[in-house]
Amino acid sequence: MERNTPSSSLNQPIFGENPKSGDWVDLKRLDPRFGLDIRYASRNNFIGRIFYPSAEAFLWAPVANALHRAQLELWEQGFGIMVFDAYRPYAVTRAFWEECKPGEQDYLADPTRGSNHNRGCAVDLSLYSRDTGKLVEMTSDFDEMNEKAWPTYKNASAAAIANRDRLISAMRAQDFEVAGNEWWHFNHPLARTVPVWDLSFEEIRNLIG
Repeated sequence: MERNTPSSSLNQPIFGENPKSGDWVDLKRLDPRFGLDIRYASRNNFIGRIFYPSAEAFLWAPVANALHRAQLELWEQGFGIMVFDAYRPYAVTRAFWEECKPGEQDYLADPTRGSNHNRGCAVDLSLYSRDTGKLVEMTSDFDEMNEKAWPTYKNASAAAIANRDRLISAMRAQDFEVAGNEWWHFNHPLARTVPVWDLSFEEIRNLIG
């Protein structure tokens, strides 16, 4: 998720056209060490229903490569990246907006603008231990909509804060910026140049080949 200023209209943004095979990367094919816990491919999410047909993670190619560099750095420190969400079809962003509970729109991308997830330039993630394969402690759960999710939150264990700050540091080293209200959400600056997409996972898979 990502916060945008709500709009009273639900006009659609301008979409990309004629996607190319080299535009997209499947993270698991790029590096099998990426962990996948794709929440919107299950009911374990803030809406409580399935949005994706499969647990896959795609990103715009340069963004995927930047994330891979962060993964390599973290791996040397004993951690791997666990991905909760990457590319998100525009139709899903719109469904979130229409189906969320009162107050939750403050944490969602406004469909009139589109989400950086729709551009393949945002990723939601955490860390897992290279030794155990288990998620490490963080200051909040994924998609927890309160101040515990803020990247500046301090009323947590030293381990949780250290893990969160380690993740943020590694991502910033690759030009990602953490969202102001979600420690797990990272935007890449290429989002300013990439259009919104509403491609299905199957369409992207077919492009990649």
